[in-house]
Amino acid sequence: MMLHPEALKSLVKAAAEQVIASAPELTALDQAIGDGDHGSNMKRGFEAVLGKLDAIGTQPVGEALKTIGKTLVMTVGGASGPLYGSFFMAAGDALSRDKQLPDDLAEVFGSGVDAVSARGRSHAGEKTMLDVLVPVLEILRTEAGHPDLIERVRITAREAVARTVPMQATKGRASFLGPRSVGHIDPGAQSSCVLVNAVCTALEERQ
Repeated sequence: MMLHPEALKSLVKAAAEQVIASAPELTALDQAIGDGDHGSNMKRGFEAVLGKLDAIGTQPVGEALKTIGKTLVMTVGGASGPLYGSFFMAAGDALSRDKQLPDDLAEVFGSGVDAVSARGRSHAGEKTMLDVLVPVLEILRTEAGHPDLIERVRITAREAVARTVPMQATKGRASFLGPRSVGHIDPGAQSSCVLVNAVCTALEERQ
């Protein structure tokens, strides 16, 4: 799928601005079970993405995703940079090879999810961003073509975040807390939900 440069820029801009606006919330969540820097790290990374918006808007979608990924790796501190960067770079690689949008959306998204899993050596159920990304991938795989797919994805992401509350973290900084990590939303799951929701909203506005 070829997105008009202005449409691609609009989509990336909407997602980046939503992450930046959510920085205080992400910081508060991370202060409870992490280092307290997830919000500021994500804000810095997506401000850098906004700084490259004009260049991103001129690239094919696959290359644009890889540029976003590389930017996040270079500018987001902690584990989030490599994880989010890996997602976007792997999805971009899939598109640059032989995948097409929207037909191969689940496969492209799945490439990103697999990259996050490999990079973090983690799986769903360990109180990480994968606890949002994996359920979203499942919806994309099983409900492709559903007339309300965008809303189903949004609801799935939101419900998946809530399911991290009773989980005990076994990966990342939160795992050091053991049972004390129970009762809190995972910050990475929430930032993943923010991104998914922002993209869903931007796509709805284009319909």
